[in-house]
Amino acid sequence: MTPPTPTQAPAATSGVWLRRYRPAEAATVRLVCFPHAGGSASAFHPLADTLAPAGIEVLSVQYPGRQDRRLEPFIHTVEELVEALLPELERWTGEPFALFGHSLGATLAYETARRLAASGHDPLHVFLSGRRAPGVPRHDTPPLLDDRTLIERITRLQGTDPVVFQDEELLRMVLPAIRNDYAMASAYRHLPVPVLRVPVTVLTGDSDPNVSVEHARRWSEVAGGPFALQVLPGGHFYLNDRTDSVGHIIAEALDHAR
Repeated sequence: MTPPTPTQAPAATSGVWLRRYRPAEAATVRLVCFPHAGGSASAFHPLADTLAPAGIEVLSVQYPGRQDRRLEPFIHTVEELVEALLPELERWTGEPFALFGHSLGATLAYETARRLAASGHDPLHVFLSGRRAPGVPRHDTPPLLDDRTLIERITRLQGTDPVVFQDEELLRMVLPAIRNDYAMASAYRHLPVPVLRVPVTVLTGDSDPNVSVEHARRWSEVAGGPFALQVLPGGHFYLNDRTDSVGHIIAEALDHAR
């Protein structure tokens, strides 16, 4: 989880759930982005900048318990979070939209897409990043890790600014969110139906210690529509260094879908 930077421009809001870092009322499509475990909406600020010239506005989900929602209680299950978010998202379903999720966010994007499709609000496309398919058994998200072990695990993924681990105040702020989200991931149980019938693109880093290419490819098992797998150089947080490449993949897929 990356701490907020003082120079970052304030985000426009849409209710309490969505942040709009590059608001664009004339956007041809909107991409709803779900952060990783312990992450916050600001993780997608760079992607919002990258996609704006393509006419794609990013709406970044802000989970309770972090940044400007830090005083709100955490939500503890995937199902509860999706249920709470749906009313806000349905306000945006009258125009073309797509979903993108990274790591735990991929699970949330997938389940949100299934719920929206069930109510007749199909996204144009679903992008699932840095997450093994739900049919692959998970053994890497135990919820009851001590602080030291949890920090070691986060460090191994190389997605958190090292300054966080050197600042006790920052650690006290971010560790509860990370622990909560790890528990959420551990408690998740996948139901194989309904199958997601919209186009799905899965993205993964070629050296992700948590997700092998084959485990990413198995998302095809729950995709009843067109499926693509994109493998980029990097580890679990490959997208931090490959924002332009990810933006190109998204823009190209959505250009074909519009």
